[in-house]
Amino acid sequence: MPYAIRIYETGGPEKLKWEEVQVGEPGPGQVRVRNTAVGLNFIDTYHRSGLYPLQLPLTLGTEGAGVIEAVGPKVKEFKVGDRVAYANPIGAYAEVLLRPTERLVKVPAGIDDKIAAAIMLKGMTAWYLCRRTYKVKKGDTILVHAAAGGVGQILCQWAKHLGATVIGTVGSEEKAALAKKAGCKHVIVTSKEKFVDRVKAITKGKGVPVVYDGVGKDTFMDSLDCLSPLGMMVAFGNASGPVPPFNAGILAQKGSLFLTRPTLFTYTAKREDLEKAARELFSVVKSKAVKISINQTYPLSEAAQAHRDLEARKTTGSTVLLP
Repeated sequence: MPYAIRIYETGGPEKLKWEEVQVGEPGPGQVRVRNTAVGLNFIDTYHRSGLYPLQLPLTLGTEGAGVIEAVGPKVKEFKVGDRVAYANPIGAYAEVLLRPTERLVKVPAGIDDKIAAAIMLKGMTAWYLCRRTYKVKKGDTILVHAAAGGVGQILCQWAKHLGATVIGTVGSEEKAALAKKAGCKHVIVTSKEKFVDRVKAITKGKGVPVVYDGVGKDTFMDSLDCLSPLGMMVAFGNASGPVPPFNAGILAQKGSLFLTRPTLFTYTAKREDLEKAARELFSVVKSKAVKISINQTYPLSEAAQAHRDLEARKTTGSTVLLP
């Protein structure tokens, strides 16, 4: 029988169990996929810790890529042998799994399985952030937190490709080099300087029209001070913890600001939006406008160590688990 990473209670990485699982035949609208690569994401640690509560027990993981080995009744658009990738529903940390076809996309020639697994969640997140939540355009100067992270590196490259000047924040000098490589014209090392002061200096006091913040608690309030009037605060993650409650009147005081807390699931809920996201993402990756850095791989069975390293900020770029 195939193996998967399961959790029975929330907590630390030690809660991850590598165990045999039974995978049945696919039903209507389903296929059975043998994973070749699984993406690691911060949201996996939120599911494991209970920050984002889910019904237990469960198999962790939200994105992956593999090959279809069985097709359920009435499935016409996919066949055995197709290379496919997915982001959601949960359950990716598995050697073999059933997937609903409505959440699957075909992986085009020229995109490696590891790349496909690494970009479905992070890459499509970058897509909706810069193409839909706030449409980045030529001449914009934008602020991206955690610019050396998985989403950060993709978002910075994509925004530069669209003609924006990108300011990125990172936690160390080592990560500053990665952010530069990812297209940041200005890199702020937050352990050494206050990013609000640097953003104001770079923009000559005007501020930026958008802040993309996947960090959360540690950066949120200062990020508001980086925005120009009518600017948009895009809070899309909580790497440092959830944002504490605050008075919404602050948004008025700081310039009639907009605040959104978007999710990939909402932006790709419709099949046509999922296909568009994947198509545009694969296009910028194939054209090399966006280069994907897979800087760490771990055996899937060692997912607990991968979680420890991710939470300790020891990883950069994308991380892939190999079944």
